[in-house]
Amino acid sequence: MMRRPREKEISGCAVAGIMNQAGWKFDGSVIIKAMSAMQERSNGLGAGFAAYGIYPQHPDCYAFHLIFENEGAKKQTEEYLQKNYTVEKGEPIPTQYSEQIKYSPDLWRYFLKITDERLGESPGINKKDFVVRTVMYINNFIADAFVCSSGKNMGVFKGVGFPEEIGAFYRLEEYEGYIWIAHGRFPTNSVGWWGGAHPFGLLDWAVVHNGEISSYGINKRYLLDFGYHCSLFTDTEVITYLLDLLVRKHRLSFQMVARILAAPFWDEIERMPNLSRQIAEALRVTYGSALLNGPFSIIAGHSEGILGLNDRIKLRPLVAGRKGDFLYLSSEESGIREVCPHPDKVWSPKAGEPVIGERQ
Repeated sequence: MMRRPREKEISGCAVAGIMNQAGWKFDGSVIIKAMSAMQERSNGLGAGFAAYGIYPQHPDCYAFHLIFENEGAKKQTEEYLQKNYTVEKGEPIPTQYSEQIKYSPDLWRYFLKITDERLGESPGINKKDFVVRTVMYINNFIADAFVCSSGKNMGVFKGVGFPEEIGAFYRLEEYEGYIWIAHGRFPTNSVGWWGGAHPFGLLDWAVVHNGEISSYGINKRYLLDFGYHCSLFTDTEVITYLLDLLVRKHRLSFQMVARILAAPFWDEIERMPNLSRQIAEALRVTYGSALLNGPFSIIAGHSEGILGLNDRIKLRPLVAGRKGDFLYLSSEESGIREVCPHPDKVWSPKAGEPVIGERQ
């Protein structure tokens, strides 16, 4: 594949998401094609994909995708996993040679079940909390080992390259899923490296992001109080952990979460009807440190659906479309029409207005 010379696209990265709400599966070539329409938004320093429904042969296992920079990191991680889980299977993630990708770390996947004995030694936490603790431990205390994803029946595939190159490298046309999200990077404040590419994953959460989270420091300190340790050197990581905290732990709806992450300004709140104003005020006071400040559009995947969200003044683009059971999200309308030439509906969500797709 020839890389075309590019000038910097000032509006940032490319993000895309496709979901079939009826649960019908389609292969990874579709999302790769959608991303190819927005190649000018990428610079080859990072790209990746998350797919849901790809491991039906291991439906009850937590599928860990891991990056190892050396054999020592792999050995230490495997020893840790074997002490805490039943390892149903461990193997290299299938890849193929690419002339464009000059280097790749060791890429492995493990299908894990939590032993009752180990869970019983940690009173007060459930299996998902146990997995979160594992991810935090590996990312923070095992040098040169990084967890890309840790959910059931899903996986994250990412690296340094253009989206088309990363998709071909991981042979994504061989996988079938009912949700795919993807990212192609241009400007960012971090260096290009395999662990820092999008998507970011935790349990079945996967997040891609276009923009810059200027509230990263506040968000990071807030999450630390709940046991989430940011260690992957990029601002997007906080979004993933905030979603896990707010939706899974605090059991808030996506509508509520949108009002927290992209909260209305105080002058807007003051003009709201009484009940709406009281709710908005309570969310701002309670979750002020979870507010995402700065320009962003995000697409988040989870086992039951997909979420698209802009910042509260829409400084980054996000377009949505529908065709039958399919929901499409993209940085540009071209990313939708490349794979769905005649959608039933295309629209641009308002600032702070979530687009929510749920399995039927």
